[in-house]
Amino acid sequence: MLDTLRPVTGRPRLRPAVVVRACTAVWNWRAAARCRTSDAENLFVTGADQREAREFCLSCPVRTECLAHALDHRVEFGVWGGMTERERRALLRRRPDVRDWAALLGRARSDHYAGRSRSA
Repeated sequence: MLDTLRPVTGRPRLRPAVVVRACTAVWNWRAAARCRTSDAENLFVTGADQREAREFCLSCPVRTECLAHALDHRVEFGVWGGMTERERRALLRRRPDVRDWAALLGRARSDHYAGRSRSA
């Protein structure tokens, strides 16, 4: 919607109406990542060392968000969300239909904590 203002010259001037948007805070999951406060270089190892490195992720409070980020952005290297490069590639091949891993994993986590089963 546009309002008109009358400038000194007498010609109307269009002014956009004020649009009020709800303020939604966006949470930066990276700030809560366990690897944020320690040496994350250990998560970018190759081969069998990745299986060891993924143990580091088990106690991370944002493991789900981290994994979703790696899957959504097709991150090729390193351990993300407790999954190795090979595990993520296999998961992406098994589920080519998933377009938004963050939404899928977020729903699965919510259902888990709410006590809802997958078949419900």
